[in-house]
Amino acid sequence: MPKIKVLIVDDQELILESLNIVLGMEDDIEVVGLAKNGEEAISYCEQSQPDIILMDINMPIMDGVVATEKIKPRFPLAKIIILTSYKEVEYVLAALSHGAEGYLLKAIHPHNLIAGIRVVHTGGTLISPEMADKMIKSMLKSGMSSTTDTRSLGPELLVKNNEFGLSAREVEVLHKLALGLRNQDIAKALYLSEGTVKNYISNIYSKMNVKGRREAAYKARETGIIDP
Repeated sequence: MPKIKVLIVDDQELILESLNIVLGMEDDIEVVGLAKNGEEAISYCEQSQPDIILMDINMPIMDGVVATEKIKPRFPLAKIIILTSYKEVEYVLAALSHGAEGYLLKAIHPHNLIAGIRVVHTGGTLISPEMADKMIKSMLKSGMSSTTDTRSLGPELLVKNNEFGLSAREVEVLHKLALGLRNQDIAKALYLSEGTVKNYISNIYSKMNVKGRREAAYKARETGIIDP
């Protein structure tokens, strides 16, 4: 069985080496790179095609939010977990809006971090309960709501899942697509370029094994990803 290829991105040498040691002890995980900023992360993506990227937020040259924004359209199969000591909800919302699949604080227990990597690799998304609470309050203030089912993974993780492995951003695009919006309208609504929207739609079709918008919308409603 192929190993989960993980890229670790952090400007602190101690964090890089510690995570490298912890993850290197797992039989099903292979660390394919240690990057110290977003630019190095992009280079490693080109070389190694990682399955999972553990991404710090506060880094020199290019931070984690910008790196996530640049990596997702170019490497849509790479799944990003924001791993940071920062607790501001704005960073989380920004990273998730660019397609990150999860957010965890660096203080998480290694056992739960490894479990989280496996969950995201199999199609789930995850955030810490503390941040989930902040995000829900933020969404309620802005009039947004979430219909994604959740289930628990240990005491430190909140996991959202869908059977096709769609990222939070892909589900957003799928919602707009199902409403009949054109690519340019979706781009405007989600503050994306049309090219990025096309990449997301292509990835959605591939993951859902569908050939067009109507089929994608029908399947999404049938499986409960979006409301009937």
